[in-house]
Amino acid sequence: MAMRSPWISVVSVSTLLLGACALRSGDVAPLPADPAPYAMKSCEALYDESDRVRLRAAQVAYAFDERSGTNIVALGLGATVFWPALVAMRPTGPDAESLAALKGRDEAIQHAMSTKGCPPAPTDLAPMRAAALPIAVGERLVYEERAASGGPARELGLRVAALRRGEIEFVADAAGQAQPQPWVQDAFGNQPSAQPGQGWLAWKRLLRPELALGDALSGDLVGASQTRESVALGRVRGQVIALGVQHSLGRPFDAAVIELYGDVPHGDHSTRLDGVMVVDRKSGVLLRLELKSGNPEFALKRTLVRIEPPALAAR
Repeated sequence: MAMRSPWISVVSVSTLLLGACALRSGDVAPLPADPAPYAMKSCEALYDESDRVRLRAAQVAYAFDERSGTNIVALGLGATVFWPALVAMRPTGPDAESLAALKGRDEAIQHAMSTKGCPPAPTDLAPMRAAALPIAVGERLVYEERAASGGPARELGLRVAALRRGEIEFVADAAGQAQPQPWVQDAFGNQPSAQPGQGWLAWKRLLRPELALGDALSGDLVGASQTRESVALGRVRGQVIALGVQHSLGRPFDAAVIELYGDVPHGDHSTRLDGVMVVDRKSGVLLRLELKSGNPEFALKRTLVRIEPPALAAR
């Protein structure tokens, strides 16, 4: 937990934030953070620390939205985090204290970057970090998906187009037919920009970094309809029930097994959803997904069956 500065109390921070609607960018007061821990860090380490702090701020804001039943701020990660909106919409209580502390840490990190003369954080993932992932640029991940009710399988291909800080971009295809939009997931496996009508079920906000045994999760599922103009959005919760290395497909995956349950829309009412998801903790790559539901959009089995090398994937 970040240490509170002795000259700014929680009461004063809450008081500064009470006028939420009237706050401007310059009105948002952080809890000052000790700059000493960042002074000796390299620029690359500071980039990573900044990413972690801003991600944590987004998680705090999302948790607030879930408790209040709203989605006040549509957030991205990294440089897109808008601190005034985050803090102003949560004017009191533990959320305000946590966000003010995180903003203080972020400002200390930015100051350290400026002092060291660090250039802007690179867009691409550092080569050493990219090499540690179980996938590489150019490879094509091939999934087999079947409806839970049976029937023929269909194929989804995801060719790794770019490994970036905070996200992986894939070129998607269905049975070899290129899809018009790229498939972009964050570093933990969520697809924040999933759109209706893409034809493949996705999750916008479910997974998070450093999944640990027993972790409780929650998020949104986007239905698999290819014709619907509006989003069929389901609410799902999960818990990490197992961890372990899976040596499948010729490489090790740091797998997390997640039990899922929730409710999804079905006509003018909702229906139960249950299932299991297995993801790689290092990359967020899906290894297996099995869902059961009365709504066929949310009833399926999807399995990673092979990984094609770049030369073959490019054909």
